[in-house]
Amino acid sequence: MGTALLAALVIVFDYALKFSGLKIPFPWMPALKFDFTGVPIALSLLMYGLPSALTTSLVAFIGIVARSGDMISAAMKFSAEFSTVLGLALGMKLAGRFAPRVQKGSGLALGIILRVAVMSVANILVLPLYGYPAEVVYGMLPLVAAFNVAGGAITILFGAFLDEAIRRRFPTPSS
Repeated sequence: MGTALLAALVIVFDYALKFSGLKIPFPWMPALKFDFTGVPIALSLLMYGLPSALTTSLVAFIGIVARSGDMISAAMKFSAEFSTVLGLALGMKLAGRFAPRVQKGSGLALGIILRVAVMSVANILVLPLYGYPAEVVYGMLPLVAAFNVAGGAITILFGAFLDEAIRRRFPTPSS
């Protein structure tokens, strides 16, 4: 039930931010825009695990396709957000014996690194389909990487903040 709620929140964020015009353009490359659809995906990972994060990521993909009909944009959003939470999950698992803050810090670092790597490769593959020459694509990669560092940090930090707030507000015997 929690996964369904967070998946619905992904759709609400996507539609609301798209149609309200409240997506925040990246200053050095305004075609790239920040939104908060990744936050419920990160929250689904932190609260329910990787299968929940995959489900909410797939719902984001389906919602974007349903809204726009654009499979490539939907795939890029899925790739960005799922690679972020996959890296977060792997980083937290690798730091499993350490304190929760160290785990989340490791997850933050690996989540951002994996997102930047995945999205760099994705842009190298996709942008030529839109007519960008290879030289231009490679020249854009530092800006794309900077955008993905910021986007990954937004997703993970807001997700972790909300997870911590929820756990404090509604403690369970195991937390």
